[in-house]
Amino acid sequence: MAHAHDQRLARTLILEELFDLSLYKALRSVTKLDTQKVLDELIVVETQHLAFWQKFFDSKLTTLDFGRRLKLQLILLICRLFGATAVHLVLEAIEVYGVRKYLSLWKSYKGQPLGHALEGILLDEFKHEDVLVTQLTLRKINPEKIRNIFLGLNDGLVEILGAVSGFFGAFGDAVTVLIAALTTAVAGALSMAAGAYAALNSEKEVKATEFDKKQFLGEETGSSEMEEQPLASAFFVGGAYIVGAMVPVLPVLFGAKDALVSLITSGCMVVLISTLLAFLSGMDIKRRILMNLVIITLAVTITYLIGMIAKTLWGVSV
Repeated sequence: MAHAHDQRLARTLILEELFDLSLYKALRSVTKLDTQKVLDELIVVETQHLAFWQKFFDSKLTTLDFGRRLKLQLILLICRLFGATAVHLVLEAIEVYGVRKYLSLWKSYKGQPLGHALEGILLDEFKHEDVLVTQLTLRKINPEKIRNIFLGLNDGLVEILGAVSGFFGAFGDAVTVLIAALTTAVAGALSMAAGAYAALNSEKEVKATEFDKKQFLGEETGSSEMEEQPLASAFFVGGAYIVGAMVPVLPVLFGAKDALVSLITSGCMVVLISTLLAFLSGMDIKRRILMNLVIITLAVTITYLIGMIAKTLWGVSV
């Protein structure tokens, strides 16, 4: 029996299940045997979910729209370029997004027919797909480390874009702006790396103390080793920061006379990084992009105004 609901919601639920199913089928051609076995099990689950929603909404929708087809091809291209690591990140990201999406809908339609229908889907997400995807991701990659790299890129880009804008407002001279921005970028990278090292080193010491305590008390200890090592983490975080910082700095290095080119290049990079971060963490992609664009707009506006005020009040010039 079909249920009357918002047609837009019905279309979205069906298309997203169809997208996941199409992606899992396509990924079989770029993965090894162990991953293919997991994908085969995921394909069975997604086929059941798709058929369920088509019956629930009495819909025969079987074709992806243009946006999802484009997204599918982009993800496949990335997976072909970066191999198993990209595949496992994609699987985990889709799982996280699916759980958050269905939980949100379940809260909205709790006690209604759609809410009851979502309970079965969520049980599959929790009990079946999550276990299968975790089997792969735990063996192959550390998703948290990948996210930290992208966050470092994002921080370096936004902070140094603000610095470049402020320096142009105060000095107006590209050479001076370049020197000041590079100095700030290096200092920021060292600060980020030192912070990451100190935080993980402290965590390592706490974990070792807890391990020794449990050993003394005769309790089950497990392992005292950490997945992330302080020095390696500091290197990745600092390196990601400096790479992100180069996005607004390079236009100045190649002759830009104001902050406009840096703003455009940084805006494009922010959209890309925001999309990747949102995808990996299960966030709404449009919301993440909008949030970061608002942040860089505020950063550029405020720092440029500060630079102009400094130039006017204290006669900062070159």
